[in-house]
Amino acid sequence: MDGPVGHRVASAVLVRVAEVLAAVAQVRAGKMRTHHFLRRLDHKRITQAIKKAEGRTSGQIRVFIQRGEFDDEALPRARKKFLQLGMDKTQDRNAALIFVAPRARKYAVVGDVGVHEKCGEQFWQGLVGAMREHFKKEDFNRAIIHGINELGKVLAIHFPRTADTINELPDEVVEM
Repeated sequence: MDGPVGHRVASAVLVRVAEVLAAVAQVRAGKMRTHHFLRRLDHKRITQAIKKAEGRTSGQIRVFIQRGEFDDEALPRARKKFLQLGMDKTQDRNAALIFVAPRARKYAVVGDVGVHEKCGEQFWQGLVGAMREHFKKEDFNRAIIHGINELGKVLAIHFPRTADTINELPDEVVEM
């Protein structure tokens, strides 16, 4: 992938995990509709987790919920959404996006070049694996908040908050 996020990010981001959200999308009556997922999502807790994580870092974290179903992979969609949300424009290139598509049973986590240079592929694989376990148990809030907390820890280590740190991106969950 060429462009603002760069080729390195293509290998740095978490891969699509098709089987991950099989449990997310399979509820007793069948596939989970996005609005059911959203009703179970605690937006306030997620926003608070983002604020808390960003309180220790200059890094930026966002959560995006994709409505509807799609057949292609989540990773290209997550990269595109990362760019559309302007997450590649942070001063230190230290933003990360948690992208969840409940109806499609997929998710991805995209980190900008600054983040990946510091944490590496092993971090991303560990993060996606831990989130997968929560998603399988249909503990959606815990999955997302765990991702936020882990991203916050790694960002705080490599991009600590300073006196002139500003919040460059909104903290609220984005749904489209």
